[in-house]
Amino acid sequence: MSKRLRNTELCADCCVPEPRWASVNRGVLICDECCSVHRGLGRHSSQVRHLTHSTWPPTQLQMVQTLYNNGANSIWEHSLLDPASVMSGKRKASPQDKLHPNKFEFIRAKYQMLAFVHRMPCRDDDSSTAKDLSKQLHSSVRTGNLETCLRLLSLGAQANFFHPDKGNTPLHVAAKAGQVSQVELLTVYGADPGALDSNGKTPIDHARYKVGHYDLADRLVEIQYELTDRLAFYLCGRKPGKQWQRCVIESYLRFLLNWSVHVLYSTGCDFLSFQALFRLASVECCLFYCKLSLQTSKLEKQSSVPESDYDNTFNDSEMDDSGGRLRSSGWLGEGNSIPEQEDLQTELDPTLPSTEDVIRKTEQITKNIQELLRAAQDNKHDSFVPCSERIHVAVTEMAALFPKKPRSETVRGSLRLLTTSACRLQNECRKAVPLDGSSGPDMQLVTQQVIQCAYDIAKAAKQLVTITTKENTN
Repeated sequence: MSKRLRNTELCADCCVPEPRWASVNRGVLICDECCSVHRGLGRHSSQVRHLTHSTWPPTQLQMVQTLYNNGANSIWEHSLLDPASVMSGKRKASPQDKLHPNKFEFIRAKYQMLAFVHRMPCRDDDSSTAKDLSKQLHSSVRTGNLETCLRLLSLGAQANFFHPDKGNTPLHVAAKAGQVSQVELLTVYGADPGALDSNGKTPIDHARYKVGHYDLADRLVEIQYELTDRLAFYLCGRKPGKQWQRCVIESYLRFLLNWSVHVLYSTGCDFLSFQALFRLASVECCLFYCKLSLQTSKLEKQSSVPESDYDNTFNDSEMDDSGGRLRSSGWLGEGNSIPEQEDLQTELDPTLPSTEDVIRKTEQITKNIQELLRAAQDNKHDSFVPCSERIHVAVTEMAALFPKKPRSETVRGSLRLLTTSACRLQNECRKAVPLDGSSGPDMQLVTQQVIQCAYDIAKAAKQLVTITTKENTN
C-alpha cells in the first residue's frame, strides 16, 4: 500500500481510535471488533480490507480515503444526527459497549437494514424513484463529488443503469471524464467494465482510445478480470499477465465451474464425490494454465524453426518399455493393443467399482500430478521421472479397479486415455534426463509434452469419477 492513513482516525461504528480496517463499499474505517461483525454481514453488506496487511490498488484506497474524509459515515447515520433521535432512544455504539449484543445490533441495523439512512418521500411507483435516482447518478459521476454518488447509491440508484437518451451507463460517463475515484466506487457497487454503449463501446474503450486515460483503462481491465485472476492465482500461484490470457482462462474457469455444478445436480452425488471432482477440475485448470504459459513463452521467442507434429510422438518400442505394469492390469496387451480389440468373443462386463474406491485412487493420481506440476513450475526436471513413476503406479491401481472388458464404451475410452497417457508421460519424462555424450533436450518442449500428458490423465480420471458416480447413484 503506497499511502498510510493517519492514526488520528476513529472507528465509524464505535469511535475507537486508530481503526485498522476499511469497509470499501461503505467508505468508512472500522476497528478490529467491529470488523468481526462486518465480516458476518457478508460482502453484499460490507466489503472489508485491512489497511496495511491487504494489497490495495492505489486508486481504490484513495477512493476510500476521500469518502471517509468527506464524511461518508453521515450517510449511514443520517437519522442519528437528528437531535430527536436522542429522545427516541436511538444512539450510536460507544467504545464501552459490549460486542454482543450492543455493537452487533447497531452495526447490523446500520449497514444491513439501513435503518439510519435518509429516506426519500414515499411514492406509488418505486421503480420511477429508482430511475430518477439512477439518472441523477448518471449526471453526477462526471464530477469529483464522491459523497453525492455514494448517497445516491445508498438510496437505490443502479450502478449499471443504461440511460435511454444518452445511450450509455454511469461507468461510461466516469471513464470518459477520467474520474478514477468514481470508477472505483461504481465498480465496487457492481458496474460492469465490459458493458456496451449505444455505439458498441465499453468504458475501457472510452478511457483508452477517446481521451487517453491509459492508467484508468488498465485499471478497468484489472477490475473486469479480478475474479478470474484470483482463481488463477489460487489454483496456480500466479496471475495472468496478458489480456488475451485472461480471456482464455476466464472462459475455461467458467466451463470448469459450470461442469462441476452440473455434475453435482444432475447425478445427485454426495459432497465427497463433488469435492473430488472439483479438486480434479482445479488440477486440470492449473495444467491448462501452465500449457498456456509455455505456449506464450514460445510465441514470444518467435522461433523460426518449424515444428513437426510427428517429432514428439512415442513409438512402439518406447511403449514396450513403459507398458509392463499396465499390461498386468489388463489394459495393455502384447503389442500395445486394447484388450477388447483382441478378443471380440469375450463377454462384456457391466460391473463398475464403487465410487469410494474410484475417488480414493483419483486422490492419489491428483496428489502425484500436483507434485509433478510443482516440479515443472520450479524447473526441477530431475524430479520428472520419479513423479511419473508414482503417477504410473496410481494409474495402474485405478485401472485395476475396472473389469478388463467394460460394457460401456465411454468407460473403455476413458480407461484407454488414462493408461496410454500414463505411458506417454513416462516416456516424455525420461527425455528430461540427457544421455551421456548427447546434447541436452529442449526442456521447454519436453515440459510442454509432460504437462499435456498429465492434463490428459486428469481429464480421464475426472471422466471415470463422473461415470461411476452417476451409475452408482442410479
